[in-house]
Amino acid sequence: MSSANLTRSETAARARAVDVHSYEVELDLRGAVDPQRTNFPVVTTIEFTSSTDETWIDFLGDSVESVTVNGESVPVVYDGARITIGGLREINVVSVAATGRYSRSGEGLHRFVDPVDGETYLYTQYEPADARRVFACFEQPDLKAPFTFVVAAPEHWQVLSNQVAERQRSTEGAQTVTFAPTLPISTYITAIVAGPYHRVDAIWTRDDLEVPLGVLCRASLAEYLDADEILEITAQGMDYYADHFEFPYPFTKYDQVFVPEYNLGAMENPGCVTFTEAYVFRGVATDAQRQGRANTILHEMAHMWFGDLVTMKWWDDLWLKESFADYMGALVSAEATEFRDAWVSFANRRKAWAYLQDQLPTTHPIVADIVDLEAAKLNFDGITYAKGASVLKQLVAYVGRDAFFDGIRRYFRAHAFGNTTLGDLLSELSAASGRDLAEWARHWLQTTGVTALSLERAGDRCEIVQSTPRPHRLAVGIYDFDDAGDLVRTERRELDVAESRTRIDLPDAPLTLLNDDDLTYAKIRLDEHSLATVDESLDRVRDPLARGLVWSALWNATRDGELAAARYVSMAQRFSPSEENLALLASVLANAPAAIEHYLPAAERPSARADWLEAVWAGLFAAEPGSGAQLSFARAVAAAAETADHRAADIRGILEGSGAPTGLALDPDLRWALWTALSATGNADESDLAEELRLDDTATGRTAYLQAQAARPRADVKAHAWASVLADRTLTNDHLDAVIGGFRAGARRDLTAPYDADYFAVLRDTWADRSIEIARRIVVGLFPPADTLDPVDAWLAANSEAPAALRRLVVEQRDHLARDLRVQKLNTP
Repeated sequence: MSSANLTRSETAARARAVDVHSYEVELDLRGAVDPQRTNFPVVTTIEFTSSTDETWIDFLGDSVESVTVNGESVPVVYDGARITIGGLREINVVSVAATGRYSRSGEGLHRFVDPVDGETYLYTQYEPADARRVFACFEQPDLKAPFTFVVAAPEHWQVLSNQVAERQRSTEGAQTVTFAPTLPISTYITAIVAGPYHRVDAIWTRDDLEVPLGVLCRASLAEYLDADEILEITAQGMDYYADHFEFPYPFTKYDQVFVPEYNLGAMENPGCVTFTEAYVFRGVATDAQRQGRANTILHEMAHMWFGDLVTMKWWDDLWLKESFADYMGALVSAEATEFRDAWVSFANRRKAWAYLQDQLPTTHPIVADIVDLEAAKLNFDGITYAKGASVLKQLVAYVGRDAFFDGIRRYFRAHAFGNTTLGDLLSELSAASGRDLAEWARHWLQTTGVTALSLERAGDRCEIVQSTPRPHRLAVGIYDFDDAGDLVRTERRELDVAESRTRIDLPDAPLTLLNDDDLTYAKIRLDEHSLATVDESLDRVRDPLARGLVWSALWNATRDGELAAARYVSMAQRFSPSEENLALLASVLANAPAAIEHYLPAAERPSARADWLEAVWAGLFAAEPGSGAQLSFARAVAAAAETADHRAADIRGILEGSGAPTGLALDPDLRWALWTALSATGNADESDLAEELRLDDTATGRTAYLQAQAARPRADVKAHAWASVLADRTLTNDHLDAVIGGFRAGARRDLTAPYDADYFAVLRDTWADRSIEIARRIVVGLFPPADTLDPVDAWLAANSEAPAALRRLVVEQRDHLARDLRVQKLNTP
């Protein structure tokens, strides 16, 4: 195993021996504007106690120049990942002078040059263990300490960290900023942001607490930054958490920075939260997009308490922060902002992610067994986030809302600035609720898999059937047609279900909806009578959450082969034009083409693709001008036109200024999506794409251009794309994704199948030679959608000793393919 891949057992041993008192990190970023400079100097001074005479400090960089232990220079013992330190006393001061590397993969200290104005931007991203790419440290969450950052940078730059700047000194066109010491925090949530960022300031006040707020983005994106809405959501979240947590905001300021080429949606660095620039909308945004951004803002804010104030000891308990933040993001959106339908999106979209992940052979309990950092990196998944949040929603239904909030308030008070495990949280929740939650935790946090709930009727007898028995608190909704012809709830039954079969007295009704109000985590099946009702009248279900649960049930049944894929697509075609909830509409418009490509037999796909393009084309022109639905259908047209080209001339007309529906906002991102569709079907050439790049020569435009180029259906283009992904180390994380996306565009297996054998041949070397973030994108993105499992099974059999994280990714992709082939067979006449 590589020395870079820290294990749980060795870090636990280090935590028993070492107690860190403080860090001082001096970063010299003055050379960042020089494109020839690939690295930066950094000096780290750590004060700590030790009960052993030797330990190691983590660092991933170009070199270590010197090490000083308690004032004495010692020989450098460095293997590229660990610096061995000997001769330790009870109290120690160790100073490490080293050279770090600027990143182009979004890991560590990422450097980006804006093609619009040539300005350089830096930001850090560390979770789970990339602080060591920037400074020498004890890289584990349970060795918290105060951090003092001292940063030298060009004079005209904004320089940010977790804390406020304590002093600033300018000399010869440069500045040195010293930040106030942080409170005790983990290495992975420290942060540095530097560059000529555009900034908008505000202040949030509550009683005698005053918190400076900042919203920042690149200067060339300033015209698109809707800071007012972001600050409004921020204030609403701060108010809500102040009311419900009864623990003051734990840090001194709250900056939110939208950064380029970001690997995540956002990261909860205390006082300096970073977000993907995808949330700075370059064109009109739908309400679903705005809701998604609000949810992320509130999710990250919840982390200031769940994760930053109180932190898990090791990545086994990652759920202690991510599940809670995911739950709170939806809850606060629904209760404190304009996005009152946030639970609809959660039920239909976030939980779909959880259901998918929980049915893989690599699923894991919410409280996972994370043996090392590679395993931790892959556990930021649908189980830890969405299933965990779903289970918390079930917990609230089980113990009551008041007890839930009382328990977490106890938790914050008991463990502020400390580290915890599952038992610490359960202890506080049990004390608040008066319930012993050990059995609840065993069923929900320490087991795997999705329960399917169905309704069986036999004469007068009616039973709720569980595929895997678990204790649920759930509701059953009875829906009937009212005088206006709408399907509305006429009755609601709430009950506890724990056995494989539970008797319930229910009346006959057009629609019976299990898990009404989405209280628990389970796939639901519609009985035949209810299925027939929604097949004819899904658009008449007036409540958006009930409608979302129906759509979710239909999609899960399609994925499981219990509902014909053609039937799902038919309902999507018929009911999507009347879907008023834009989050549900986005899901349906994504799921229908997925059903065509993955679950229909190959012979049926060409006609289904053409029919789907016609359906979304009609939806585009039928939608209200300028509406979010119109924009959603336009994006669906672009996606559908990658595999069906009979509207190519019409799409080109729209791009060239004729034939567009009234009110359609043809922003740069939509234009690139349409050009990529034309490129994938051979209806756009190099000159078309070059002209579009001339019109949008921005970072986003250049990334989109790479994808459109690689989408062209020519053997030489695919060969170049393949070689670029595997060999071009200058590709950034975003550019790599773009080339992979272009290579796969159009579902042209005649052009991509020749690379199937090469894919399996390079897997081991790719994993060994690339960072885990880049390697993961390649392993997942290039996995061949073949019509047989034989090649992947042969690789798994021949590579039983391959790194566990690599095998996990391949096993997951194999399972997706196996499901595709199995469901295709079930859908074959």
